Amino acid sequence: MSIFLNEHSRVIVQGLTGAEGTKHATKMLAAGTNIVGGVNARKAGTSVSIGGRDLSVFGSVEEAMKETGADVSVVFVPPAFAKAAVVEAIDAAIGLAVVITEGIPVHDAAWFWAHAVASGNRTRIIGPNCPGIISPGKSNAGIIPADIAGPGKIGLVSKSGTLTYQMMYELREIGFSTAIGIGGDPIIGTTHIDALEAFEADPETAAIVMIGEIGGDAEERAAEFVKANVSKPVVGYVAGFTAPEGKTMGHAGAIVSGSAGTAQAKQDALEAAGVRVGKTPSETAALMREIVASL
Repeated sequence: MSIFLNEHSRVIVQGLTGAEGTKHATKMLAAGTNIVGGVNARKAGTSVSIGGRDLSVFGSVEEAMKETGADVSVVFVPPAFAKAAVVEAIDAAIGLAVVITEGIPVHDAAWFWAHAVASGNRTRIIGPNCPGIISPGKSNAGIIPADIAGPGKIGLVSKSGTLTYQMMYELREIGFSTAIGIGGDPIIGTTHIDALEAFEADPETAAIVMIGEIGGDAEERAAEFVKANVSKPVVGYVAGFTAPEGKTMGHAGAIVSGSAGTAQAKQDALEAAGVRVGKTPSETAALMREIVASL
């Protein structure tokens, strides 16, 4: 099993013919992802050869879905045009839109997130500014390297792309049902809580790793959710213990104001909910290996 993405997912790439879209589509295909086409209004009706496959380019997400049965879109569209691309995916009611693009204005992200809600939440958004989602051995939608770890029984949800990769490598001998990078921008679609809820319901996920970072209160809210709703063991890691107060660090959402949003506050909230929190990614991985060994 997996969450949000599996071997039956039919994937299109918005921005397939651009440099990033082509590069990562090649890697996704090599990982076994069933990419069924791309979207670029200026190149509609053409096809491109990527990874030994000829992929049709459609003029819109709606057309691509109609012709291919696509249910997932991965968005590799420059920031200035990303809002329109995501809105197009939402209006077509595709099931999952994975927005990789970094640097999307917060106002644009707020707009398309609100549009998704107003449209009945028919489209799950992952991102923006995220590495995407991988269900190892089944499908990979985004830029997570597919050869870090294979399939297994750990679920991983992370704000940070690079920490997603590190944790997958640290726990590669156990493997993952799904690893999802939700992105670190101030406004994102899928949250820690959404992933935790899905992992709790997934019979093949035995334990969960949650990686957060300073800024906002997402981790504190996730801790409350774990305490009330999650029966599976959860381990956590919070990046940013050494970050100076009042300075944005890396992700646009990673800013601390007073005691709100600090790594210590997040760790305290998670531990109060029964989540074991590592001081480093490696220590967090060691906690998970200990838990898996006892299952």
